[in-house]
Amino acid sequence: MTPLIRAVAAAHAKSDEIVACYVTPEWSSGLTVAGEPDWPGLVAPESESSGLAGVFVARTAGHNRVRAVGFLVDVYCLGVKNAWPPKEMAASRLPEYTDKFFFSFSGRRVPAPPELARHLVYGAVDYARGLGFEPHPDFEAAAELLGPWSPPSAITFGKDGKPFYIQGPRDNGQKIIRTLERTAGTGNYDYLAVIDPSEAVGLL
Repeated sequence: MTPLIRAVAAAHAKSDEIVACYVTPEWSSGLTVAGEPDWPGLVAPESESSGLAGVFVARTAGHNRVRAVGFLVDVYCLGVKNAWPPKEMAASRLPEYTDKFFFSFSGRRVPAPPELARHLVYGAVDYARGLGFEPHPDFEAAAELLGPWSPPSAITFGKDGKPFYIQGPRDNGQKIIRTLERTAGTGNYDYLAVIDPSEAVGLL
C-alpha cells in the first residue's frame, strides 16, 4: 500500500490527525543539520541545489475529509516564498491534490515526519526574518496545520551557512539586495541575480 493510499485510508481516523507529510528529496542540499535525526533527504546532491524546498501536510477533517496545505520554502535566504492555505476536500481527492502541488518539483517528494516539516518551515521563517524578510501572507493560515514547534531549528539555513539570494521571476531584486546589504552587510551574502548589486546599494 503506497503512502498516499494509506493516508486516504487513515482519513477515517480521529479529526485533526496528520495523515500525510511530504518534502522534496533535495531539501537539505547546502544545509547542515544538528544531531542525527532520522530524516529523509539528509544527503542531497549539490548539483540539484536550488535552495527551494516543497513541504506538504494534510490532516483529517472528519467525515472522510481532509485539509491540506503546502509551502514553497527558500532555505537559503527568503524563507516561505509561497503558501497554500488550508483547503478542505474529500479524502479521495488527496492524491490528486498532492500531485498538483509537487508538479513544479517534477512530482518528486518523499514521506517525512511532521517534525522535519516544522523545523524546515518555521526555521526558514525565523532565519529569513533575521535578514529582514517576512513570509508569504498566507503563511500564518497554512502554519496552523503544522502544529506546535519550539525553536531553535536543528537546521542551519543559508547556503553553507551564508545567505544566498537566487532571484526568482517575480522577485524585486533591487529591494531584496538592499535589504541584505542592510541586515547582512557587504560581503556577507552571495547572490545569483540579473541585477547589478552595486546599483541596488546605490539606492540605499
